[in-house]
Amino acid sequence: MQFESEILIIGGGLAGLTAALHLEKAGFNVILIEKIAYPHHKVCGEYVSNEVLPYLDWLGIHIEKLDPSHIKNLEITTASGKSIKGILPLGGFGISRYKLDDFLYQQALKKNIKVVFDTVTDVKFQADTFSINTSSGTIYKAKQVLGAHGKRSTLDQKMERNFMSYKSPFLAVKAHYVGDFPDDLVALHNFNGGYCGVSKVEDDKINICYLAGYETFKKHKNIDEYQKAVLYKNKHLEHIFESCDMIFEQPLTISQLFFGQKTAVENHVLMIGDTAGLIHPLCGNGMAMAIHSAKKASEILVDYFIGNIASQQQLEKKYTAVWNKQFKSRLKMGEVLAAILQREKLTNLLLNGLVKMPSLLNQIIKRTHGKQIAAQILNENRHRI
Repeated sequence: MQFESEILIIGGGLAGLTAALHLEKAGFNVILIEKIAYPHHKVCGEYVSNEVLPYLDWLGIHIEKLDPSHIKNLEITTASGKSIKGILPLGGFGISRYKLDDFLYQQALKKNIKVVFDTVTDVKFQADTFSINTSSGTIYKAKQVLGAHGKRSTLDQKMERNFMSYKSPFLAVKAHYVGDFPDDLVALHNFNGGYCGVSKVEDDKINICYLAGYETFKKHKNIDEYQKAVLYKNKHLEHIFESCDMIFEQPLTISQLFFGQKTAVENHVLMIGDTAGLIHPLCGNGMAMAIHSAKKASEILVDYFIGNIASQQQLEKKYTAVWNKQFKSRLKMGEVLAAILQREKLTNLLLNGLVKMPSLLNQIIKRTHGKQIAAQILNENRHRI
C-alpha cells in the first residue's frame, strides 16, 4: 500500500504535532506518523515558557482550556542547603505531556490531518522525492519530511547519525505526585551527580523529574533506594519526597540522553524538537524550544513551496542557519550550567555570586529562554502546490 503527501512528519510529540497544525493552516496536505497511541506520559520537565503563547494562540491552541499552573518564580538549591530565588522574566505554565500532546492530537483530527500509528523504519531521498517505509509495510511518498521522532530512535541509527555512537552518562526519572507545593514556583534542586526539577502541572499535580549520573545511580538496588541515599542529602528534596504521594504506579525512566551537538538536517530531513537538539532539563525550556523549532521549520517549508527558496540545497542550508541562530547558544548555555551544577563546589560558587549580584540570574534565564514570539501573519488562502 502506498500514500502520497506534500509533507510527512515523523513523530507526534510537541514538535511534530505543532508543525502539523501550522502546515495544515498554511494549506498543505500533511501526514503525521506516531508510534504510540494518545494519551501517554513522557519523561519531561513539563514547564513551558510563556514565550510561545502568542504563537499557540495563532494556531488556535488556547492553553487555558487545559487548566495549567501559572509559574512566575524560580528557586535553585544546592545539596548543602544553600538556595536562591528569582522571578522568571516572562513566566511560564505547567502542563503534562499526557494532556498537552493529546490535546494537540485532538486538534489535528479536527483539522482532518492524517495521523497514522506506525513506526518509520527507513527514509530515502531520490529525485527530489522522499520514500518512507514503516513496520506495517506501508510506503509513503512526500515532497518534504520533518523529523520529530524524539531524543533517540532506531531511525537515528538507520540514518547513521553521529551522536548514536556516543554513550551518555545520564538517565532521567519522572513521576507525578500530590502534596503541598507552591502553584507558581519551578524549583531546581541539586544533588550529587544530578539535579531535580519540581513544579505544578494541571489538576494540582506535582511533576518531579530529575537527571541522574548513571555511574552513581547503578550503585543502588532501585530508584527508591537511590533517592533516599543520594537525593535526600538535599533537605529540600527530602522534604518534598517525604511529604508528597506518588500518583504513578512507578516512576518513568529514560536512559542514553545525549546533550551534545546534533545536526539540524540529516539525510535531507529537517529535524525539529529534541531530534535536532536536546537542552539540559535544568534550563526548563525544552517544550518551548520544541514548539518554536516547529514554527521555524514550518515557515521555511512554506517559503520553499511558494518558490522563495529555489532548491533542496538552499532549503537545508537556510534551515541549518536559522536553527543555529535561534537555538545553538541556548543549548551551549545549558551545557555550561549542567557542568557547573553537577559539581557541588562550583554550584556553591555560582549561588554565592548570584546572591551578590541577583541581576545575573535574570541574564542566565534570558540566555536559556527566547524572546516572546511575535504573532504570525500568514496567507491562509494560498493555493496548494
